[in-house]
Amino acid sequence: MKFSRRLKPEVDVNLTPLIDVVFLLLIFFMVSTTFTKDTELSIDLPEASAVESRLVNKQVEITVARNGDYAINGMALVNNRIETLRTALESVSAGDTTLPLVITADSKTSHQAVVTAMDAAGQLGFTKLSITTKNAAQDD
Repeated sequence: MKFSRRLKPEVDVNLTPLIDVVFLLLIFFMVSTTFTKDTELSIDLPEASAVESRLVNKQVEITVARNGDYAINGMALVNNRIETLRTALESVSAGDTTLPLVITADSKTSHQAVVTAMDAAGQLGFTKLSITTKNAAQDD
């Protein structure tokens, strides 16, 4: 007796359902993902008003020039080091740290020069600090 050989069926992996599931997962994650938007800090800078404050009889004024040189009450300092500025502030105020301190700086002055003046005043204990501005409506 002669038996016929059976043909072995080809093993075939059907990828269609797998691809459908992957696409469905992709769509699910795309729809459910929230995108964060980077926010920027919005700052509205204040402007000076036309009303002038009353002048105090005795005050200390630090003037900062465009190149970073300092003057205290109109007298220029020999250099722009913080130690020189502190020493001059001590001598002009005679140790009275309750005096009002006014910092007047050129608009093109570096921020570091103004911060150095504020730092020197803070190290000495000055608490009444103001920074002068010009009225926004004034023309040069």
